[in-house]
Amino acid sequence: MKVDIHTIPVVAVSYNSPELLQGLLSSLRQFYSNPVHVVDGSTPEHVEKIREVAAGFENVALHVMGYNIHHGPGMAWAITELGLSGPVLFLDTDIVIRRDGFLELLAEALQPGDYGAGGVAYVNRDGFDIPYAYGAVPYLHPPCMLCNVEVMRQWPLPIKHGAPMVAPMLALHDAGKSDLLRHLDWCGNDVLMGTKKVYVDHIGQGTSQATGSYNLDEWFAEVRAKQAAQALPPPTGHNPDLLALIPATAKAIVEIGCSTGALAHAVKSSRPGVHYIGVELDPKAAEIAARFCDGVQALDLEATDDSQFRDYASRDCWVFGDVLEHLRDPWKVLQRIRAVLPPGGCVVASIPNVQHWSLQGRLSVGDFRYESGGLLDRTHLRWFTRVTLFELFQSAGFRIEAGVPRIFDEPGREPVLNAIRQMAMAMGRDPEGAVRDALPLQYVVRAVAA
Repeated sequence: MKVDIHTIPVVAVSYNSPELLQGLLSSLRQFYSNPVHVVDGSTPEHVEKIREVAAGFENVALHVMGYNIHHGPGMAWAITELGLSGPVLFLDTDIVIRRDGFLELLAEALQPGDYGAGGVAYVNRDGFDIPYAYGAVPYLHPPCMLCNVEVMRQWPLPIKHGAPMVAPMLALHDAGKSDLLRHLDWCGNDVLMGTKKVYVDHIGQGTSQATGSYNLDEWFAEVRAKQAAQALPPPTGHNPDLLALIPATAKAIVEIGCSTGALAHAVKSSRPGVHYIGVELDPKAAEIAARFCDGVQALDLEATDDSQFRDYASRDCWVFGDVLEHLRDPWKVLQRIRAVLPPGGCVVASIPNVQHWSLQGRLSVGDFRYESGGLLDRTHLRWFTRVTLFELFQSAGFRIEAGVPRIFDEPGREPVLNAIRQMAMAMGRDPEGAVRDALPLQYVVRAVAA
């Protein structure tokens, strides 16, 4: 987005931490003269010091709330009450700017109509960090994010929560609009405590350390109580087509990348006698998934030796829900599974289709940008079409016996499909076959021993 970088307003929410505000403003002013709005919720004994800090810098407007407004509601107040327009930079007070250029990169990434650009990772529906999995919610982390404020007003506003952006992120996810988030690797690294900071240093829990609390005790207590009582709602977001291809006769299932256990819950709800083991490397997700699986284990498929694969020899169904594309060598992993699979066993997998019409269209104009979620998710390492997906399983000693192309009603595809027909004819290939293979967003297959 082409804007005058130095006119972009900055919003920071402050609470009882004048030294953090001093660090943010002094480091920002080394490189940028942008107008700054400080929304302050400090207690009376800290307000005067906050005023002194803000007054020490030009073009800084202090908005004293007179009560602890909290981070999320403070951002929401700025969005609705300050008359801001265009892109707005949100910074936590425990951010220190290391060098210039970061705002330019954020502005370059943010396109008209986008929600925001910054560090995007994944959370569950309660706002806790989890690794990518089917149904995981892309989450734009607020310590350093550039957002189109008009777009922000079209969605739920930030809330009082340990993850204050969870309300708008859930709404975007549920509406299929998480592609309005733009991830920048350096920002994800800097904001999420990467070991080598690039542009900004996020102290992390700076306000909590300075003030002794996030003042979110009631939220944490509520979450703990729900977990202790096992009253959390069952996780949602499993792939129904993946579920449908798991054989009704399967007695022992192992799901690689079980995340929060949504698929396990769906399977065991109708087949309580199934023994279901989840494999999950992320401990937070594993703790949640353990409520629905018969056990959750850690197994790095590409680091372990063959002996650990043999520990799973009794499993007659292996499930990979959007996992194979994340592996360095899915060919080898499937070969090792084939070696321990019992007679009648199978592998059920869902894999994105790199031949999808939207990717072909975007590639034709050079718009090949990694994203958070979707076909160009930044964590994907391998890419497959329908043809190469069959070759993947065949090379590992499997035969695909059932499959479902997942096709959705996607607006705007007809002009691109017509162009795909023309390309296929130019290549001497079947134009209608090329269109059929460009429609599925994803393939779900069940493979048995060849």
